[in-house]
Amino acid sequence: MITAKNIHKNYGEVEVLKGVDLHIEQGEIVAIVGPSGAGKTTLLQILGTLDKPTIVDELSIDQTDLTRLEDKAISKFRNKHIGFVFQFHQLLPEFTALENVCIPAFIANRPRNEVEKEAKELLDFLGLSHRYEHKPAELSGGERRRTEIARALSIDPNFILLDEPFAGVDPIAVEDIQSIVNKLK
Repeated sequence: MITAKNIHKNYGEVEVLKGVDLHIEQGEIVAIVGPSGAGKTTLLQILGTLDKPTIVDELSIDQTDLTRLEDKAISKFRNKHIGFVFQFHQLLPEFTALENVCIPAFIANRPRNEVEKEAKELLDFLGLSHRYEHKPAELSGGERRRTEIARALSIDPNFILLDEPFAGVDPIAVEDIQSIVNKLK
Protein backbone atom coordinates (compact mmCIF):
# COMPACT_ATOMS: atom_id res chain seq x y z
CA MET A 1 0.00 0.00 0.00
CA ILE A 2 2.74 2.50 0.96
CA THR A 3 6.32 2.09 -0.22
CA ALA A 4 9.06 4.60 0.49
CA LYS A 5 12.74 4.17 -0.31
CA ASN A 6 15.65 6.38 0.63
CA ILE A 7 13.69 9.40 1.86
CA HIS A 8 15.90 12.34 2.81
CA LYS A 9 14.71 15.72 4.03
CA ASN A 10 16.91 18.71 4.71
CA TYR A 11 15.99 22.08 6.15
CA GLY A 12 18.99 24.16 5.15
CA GLU A 13 22.04 22.42 6.56
CA VAL A 14 20.00 20.26 8.94
CA GLU A 15 19.31 16.75 7.63
CA VAL A 16 16.14 15.59 9.39
CA LEU A 17 15.50 12.36 7.48
CA LYS A 18 18.51 10.31 6.44
CA GLY A 19 17.49 7.59 4.02
CA VAL A 20 14.23 6.29 5.48
CA ASP A 21 12.79 3.11 3.94
CA LEU A 22 9.41 1.63 4.79
CA HIS A 23 6.71 -0.59 3.42
CA ILE A 24 3.22 -0.64 4.93
CA GLU A 25 0.56 -3.13 3.86
CA GLN A 26 -3.17 -2.46 3.86
CA GLY A 27 -4.70 -3.03 7.29
CA GLU A 28 -1.44 -2.56 9.18
CA ILE A 29 -1.24 -0.21 12.12
CA VAL A 30 2.24 1.30 12.25
CA ALA A 31 3.64 3.56 14.95
CA ILE A 32 6.57 5.85 14.27
CA VAL A 33 8.28 6.60 17.56
CA GLY A 34 11.25 8.67 18.59
CA PRO A 35 12.27 11.72 20.56
CA SER A 36 11.04 15.22 19.79
CA GLY A 37 12.81 16.58 16.72
CA ALA A 38 13.58 13.13 15.28
CA GLY A 39 11.55 13.78 12.12
CA LYS A 40 8.34 11.86 12.83
CA THR A 41 6.04 14.68 11.73
CA THR A 42 8.27 15.45 8.74
CA LEU A 43 8.02 11.81 7.62
CA LEU A 44 4.22 11.83 8.02
CA GLN A 45 3.96 15.06 6.04
CA ILE A 46 6.02 13.54 3.22
CA LEU A 47 4.02 10.29 3.25
CA GLY A 48 0.85 12.38 3.22
CA THR A 49 2.09 14.53 0.32
CA LEU A 50 1.98 17.74 2.36
CA ASP A 51 5.74 18.16 2.01
CA LYS A 52 8.31 16.98 -0.52
CA PRO A 53 11.48 15.10 0.27
CA THR A 54 14.85 16.55 -0.62
CA ILE A 55 15.85 13.18 -2.08
CA VAL A 56 13.70 10.09 -2.65
CA ASP A 57 14.19 6.93 -4.69
CA GLU A 58 10.57 5.80 -4.44
CA LEU A 59 7.36 7.04 -2.86
CA SER A 60 4.23 5.21 -3.93
CA ILE A 61 0.79 4.72 -2.49
CA ASP A 62 -1.50 2.05 -3.90
CA GLN A 63 0.89 1.67 -6.84
CA THR A 64 0.70 5.39 -7.70
CA ASP A 65 4.18 6.86 -8.08
CA LEU A 66 3.84 10.16 -6.23
CA THR A 67 7.24 11.38 -7.40
CA ARG A 68 5.87 11.72 -10.94
CA LEU A 69 2.75 13.74 -10.10
CA GLU A 70 2.44 17.51 -10.47
CA ASP A 71 1.20 19.58 -7.51
CA LYS A 72 -2.43 19.72 -8.68
CA ALA A 73 -2.54 15.95 -9.21
CA ILE A 74 -0.95 15.37 -5.80
CA SER A 75 -3.60 17.55 -4.13
CA LYS A 76 -6.36 15.64 -5.88
CA PHE A 77 -4.79 12.31 -4.92
CA ARG A 78 -4.42 13.43 -1.28
CA ASN A 79 -8.05 14.57 -1.04
CA LYS A 80 -9.24 11.22 -2.35
CA HIS A 81 -6.91 8.76 -0.59
CA ILE A 82 -5.34 10.23 2.57
CA GLY A 83 -7.03 11.14 5.86
CA PHE A 84 -5.14 13.29 8.36
CA VAL A 85 -5.29 13.83 12.09
CA PHE A 86 -2.74 16.53 12.84
CA GLN A 87 -0.56 16.91 15.92
CA PHE A 88 -2.16 20.19 16.90
CA HIS A 89 -5.92 20.37 16.55
CA GLN A 90 -6.48 21.74 13.05
CA LEU A 91 -10.22 22.22 13.27
CA LEU A 92 -11.40 25.53 11.85
CA PRO A 93 -12.65 27.55 14.85
CA GLU A 94 -15.45 29.38 13.02
CA PHE A 95 -17.15 26.13 11.95
CA THR A 96 -19.13 23.57 13.95
CA ALA A 97 -17.98 20.00 14.46
CA LEU A 98 -20.35 18.88 11.71
CA GLU A 99 -19.09 21.54 9.30
CA ASN A 100 -15.45 20.70 10.06
CA VAL A 101 -16.11 17.03 9.26
CA CYS A 102 -17.79 17.98 5.97
CA ILE A 103 -15.03 20.24 4.62
CA PRO A 104 -12.81 17.63 2.86
CA ALA A 105 -15.82 16.07 1.11
CA PHE A 106 -17.06 19.53 0.07
CA ILE A 107 -13.63 20.22 -1.42
CA ALA A 108 -14.05 16.99 -3.40
CA ASN A 109 -17.35 18.45 -4.75
CA ARG A 110 -19.55 15.75 -3.27
CA PRO A 111 -23.29 16.51 -2.84
CA ARG A 112 -24.12 18.44 0.33
CA ASN A 113 -26.97 16.17 1.54
CA GLU A 114 -24.86 13.04 1.10
CA VAL A 115 -21.84 14.63 2.82
CA GLU A 116 -23.81 15.87 5.82
CA LYS A 117 -25.57 12.52 6.25
CA GLU A 118 -22.24 10.65 6.24
CA ALA A 119 -20.63 13.23 8.55
CA LYS A 120 -23.43 12.74 11.09
CA GLU A 121 -22.99 8.97 10.85
CA LEU A 122 -19.26 9.35 11.53
CA LEU A 123 -19.84 11.69 14.46
CA ASP A 124 -22.46 9.26 15.82
CA PHE A 125 -20.02 6.35 15.45
CA LEU A 126 -17.45 8.35 17.42
CA GLY A 127 -19.89 9.24 20.20
CA LEU A 128 -20.37 12.88 19.18
CA SER A 129 -24.02 12.99 18.10
CA HIS A 130 -24.68 15.58 20.81
CA ARG A 131 -21.90 17.85 19.49
CA TYR A 132 -22.88 18.48 15.83
CA GLU A 133 -23.43 22.21 16.36
CA HIS A 134 -20.57 22.85 18.80
CA LYS A 135 -17.53 24.81 17.67
CA PRO A 136 -14.04 23.48 18.51
CA ALA A 137 -13.63 25.82 21.51
CA GLU A 138 -16.72 24.17 23.02
CA LEU A 139 -15.30 20.64 22.70
CA SER A 140 -12.95 18.81 25.07
CA GLY A 141 -9.54 17.69 23.81
CA GLY A 142 -10.82 14.15 23.27
CA GLU A 143 -13.92 15.42 21.47
CA ARG A 144 -11.78 17.59 19.19
CA ARG A 145 -9.53 14.61 18.43
CA ARG A 146 -12.56 12.42 17.62
CA THR A 147 -13.95 15.20 15.40
CA GLU A 148 -10.62 15.25 13.57
CA ILE A 149 -10.81 11.48 13.12
CA ALA A 150 -14.33 11.86 11.69
CA ARG A 151 -13.03 14.55 9.33
CA ALA A 152 -10.18 12.27 8.23
CA LEU A 153 -12.68 9.49 7.54
CA SER A 154 -15.13 11.75 5.67
CA ILE A 155 -13.42 11.13 2.34
CA ASP A 156 -13.32 7.35 2.86
CA PRO A 157 -9.52 7.35 2.56
CA ASN A 158 -7.31 4.39 1.79
CA PHE A 159 -5.30 5.21 4.90
CA ILE A 160 -5.14 7.65 7.80
CA LEU A 161 -2.10 9.41 9.19
CA LEU A 162 -2.36 10.33 12.87
CA ASP A 163 0.34 12.67 14.16
CA GLU A 164 0.56 12.52 17.96
CA PRO A 165 -2.98 11.10 18.22
CA PHE A 166 -3.01 11.25 22.02
CA ALA A 167 -1.66 14.79 22.42
CA GLY A 168 -3.83 16.91 24.67
CA VAL A 169 -6.32 14.21 25.60
CA ASP A 170 -7.04 12.59 28.95
CA PRO A 171 -6.30 8.91 29.69
CA ILE A 172 -9.93 7.84 29.08
CA ALA A 173 -9.92 9.56 25.68
CA VAL A 174 -6.63 7.78 24.86
CA GLU A 175 -8.39 4.44 25.38
CA ASP A 176 -11.33 5.63 23.25
CA ILE A 177 -9.01 6.69 20.42
CA GLN A 178 -7.06 3.42 20.58
CA SER A 179 -10.36 1.53 20.39
CA ILE A 180 -11.48 3.61 17.40
CA VAL A 181 -8.21 3.03 15.54
CA ASN A 182 -8.46 -0.72 16.17
CA LYS A 183 -12.07 -0.77 14.88
CA LEU A 184 -11.00 1.10 11.75
CA LYS A 185 -8.27 -1.41 11.00
